[in-house]
Amino acid sequence: MTIDASRGETGSERIRLGMVGGGRGAFIGAVHRIAARLDDHYQLVAGALASDPERARDSAADLGIDPARAYGTFGEMAEREAVRHDGIEAVSIVTPNHMHAPVATAFLKAGIHVICDKPLSVSVSEAEELAALQKRTGRIFAVTHNYTGYPMVRQARAMVRDGSLGTIRLVQMEYAQDWLTDRLETTGQKQAEWRTDPTRSGAGGCIGDIGTHAYNLGAFVSGLETEALLARLTTFVDGRRLDDDVQILLRYVGGAQGVLWASQVAVGNENALKLRVFGTKGGLEWHQENPNQLWFTRLGEPKQLLTRGGAGTSPESARMSRVPAGHPEGYLEGFANIYAEVAAAIRAARSGSKPDPAVMFPGVSDGLSGMEFIRAAVQSSSAGNVWVGVSGA
Repeated sequence: MTIDASRGETGSERIRLGMVGGGRGAFIGAVHRIAARLDDHYQLVAGALASDPERARDSAADLGIDPARAYGTFGEMAEREAVRHDGIEAVSIVTPNHMHAPVATAFLKAGIHVICDKPLSVSVSEAEELAALQKRTGRIFAVTHNYTGYPMVRQARAMVRDGSLGTIRLVQMEYAQDWLTDRLETTGQKQAEWRTDPTRSGAGGCIGDIGTHAYNLGAFVSGLETEALLARLTTFVDGRRLDDDVQILLRYVGGAQGVLWASQVAVGNENALKLRVFGTKGGLEWHQENPNQLWFTRLGEPKQLLTRGGAGTSPESARMSRVPAGHPEGYLEGFANIYAEVAAAIRAARSGSKPDPAVMFPGVSDGLSGMEFIRAAVQSSSAGNVWVGVSGA
């Protein structure tokens, strides 16, 4: 991605951060705030934390934000922060999906870096416009596919790239939850309500919410590019307007094959994200619910358990770790690693330089890839489960 000089001082001062969404009653906003503060890289100084101005002000007061910088709309926030000498350098977007593109557009145009929750938008056209705008403005744009920040995911990626697995043949991605087994969206539960609403979530339900995470994880580790897919999107819960179960076959450029299953009606599963990658020389297996472990098997040899910080792990894994081996790190730390990587890029941009080549985080192109994946899957399923090409391949 292109990194350009930024507003703000040079040096190691905390990055002035704003947030859109994430007010009272929101889940993901609190996660982003914890992630931003964990390594002391950011200071939250402004926000438009809710669509209702009064709730936005109350939410800002809860977080100790100066009332003068508690905004009723994101447009006002972008306009006013852009002209302050101490205005925000980056904005964190934690709204429902349909607001991602409008908010990101406003802040990119204001010259402010963007950290956006996934999926990038609700349509491929919006994602393409954001990618073009990011390129024109030169602002940093991160998409928080947070699982790419886990140390053992970085370990897996490094092993694929150093040839430990040989030529990749098979990629299996699985993300199973059960929280939408009943029609929770009719009970007033805020998260279920907007995630099952096509006007706010987009054309994909389960596939947009967690399927994109699984898809991104497979691409991040394997390095493969999808050529085509065949999808079956199912809505099991009567009256639900979007899919709650996803089953997809993937065909990668070069001949490798993939399988992706994501479900939010798989009773007995909480957050069961799993990845398996198999090559001509070996295979890897990682489970998000045991994130500090990575199983590696060389062809013809016993299965080997690699642990975060343990013997045989890579520098790529080590730089994502904070505490000694044996102390668990997980969801919040993985999220914080993405924020830390973005912080390194922003600090480099302050002086017009480039960050360390090791700095790595999902960007707007990854977000666009996710939207192309959703579009192709919806088209495939709607057409009767047929093979559909994925743009960019």
